[in-house]
Amino acid sequence: MSWKSLLGSSSFAIAVSLTGNTFGGVDDYSFEPVETEIKTSNVATLTVRLVHKFTGKTVTDARIVETRLVMPHHGSAEMTSAIAPLPSPEPGVFAFKAPVMMEGDWLLSMRAKLPDQAETVIGTVTFRAIR
Repeated sequence: MSWKSLLGSSSFAIAVSLTGNTFGGVDDYSFEPVETEIKTSNVATLTVRLVHKFTGKTVTDARIVETRLVMPHHGSAEMTSAIAPLPSPEPGVFAFKAPVMMEGDWLLSMRAKLPDQAETVIGTVTFRAIR
């Protein structure tokens, strides 16, 4: 290994350690369902986490700023459902309740704000509602 590559590695390590909890831009994060299947219910619980794609670490200091829950229908208008936040069951997990009465795929679209990012993280998670 050359001195040039060693110096480059050291600079990289210093840059990473100085950035704190931020691992990169908003494209470096994604939403993941805690469980992909949910029971149909008038008060179904949906749980998601925000993770850093490259490290797999759960982000614990994000704030959800927008949510939208829909059931897409091919060839007709999609069905939108009301959604309300619930207390977090554990650090980095976001929980919501919604009336999910119909079986099938539901899409939860979200926007999250990270403390040290100017832009918001945008993502969609798919849940399958079953009886």
